[in-house]
Amino acid sequence: MRAAPGQTVGPFFHLGLPYDGGNELVPPGRAGAIRLHGRVLDGDGVPVPDAMLELWQAGPDGTVVQQPGSLRRDGWTFTGFGRTATTVDGHYSFTTVEPGPTGPGRPAFFAFTVFARGLLDRLFTRAYLPGADEAGTDPLLAALPPERRTTLLTTRDATGLAFDVHLQGPHETVFLSFPRRRGIGT
Repeated sequence: MRAAPGQTVGPFFHLGLPYDGGNELVPPGRAGAIRLHGRVLDGDGVPVPDAMLELWQAGPDGTVVQQPGSLRRDGWTFTGFGRTATTVDGHYSFTTVEPGPTGPGRPAFFAFTVFARGLLDRLFTRAYLPGADEAGTDPLLAALPPERRTTLLTTRDATGLAFDVHLQGPHETVFLSFPRRRGIGT
């Protein structure tokens, strides 16, 4: 039995969800602002033009921000949350700051949620700063084989940090499961 459109996160789902400034966690041009960008690709490496991504992150000092204002930006409050849709070429972009480590010895990361057509549920993943795997202090990264670990690492480029999300295939991004959220685990 195939999943009916009403049972998947279809391309219709994200209509109206992106909002002005949703991808600007900080204003472009602010001191310390970086561009975090990449593409969402399917199993054949084809860009996904109608995916939506949400981003959560700690502030530069590693503090998990709990400030309101993510849906109506005031131009200065960093809330640690952003949302954006992919373009026709599967590209997304956030203007943000580099997160700090949330605990001693732990590498900093961005947390992503990916919505795309054909998915029965959203996908969760992390994007670590370059070199995060070298310290060997993160339990998630340490538990992965090196070739899978690299799917969770950003790379630096001329405009900031790049991170592609591969929904499936040989370069599939490592996605995280939260079974308790679904009432499956104990």
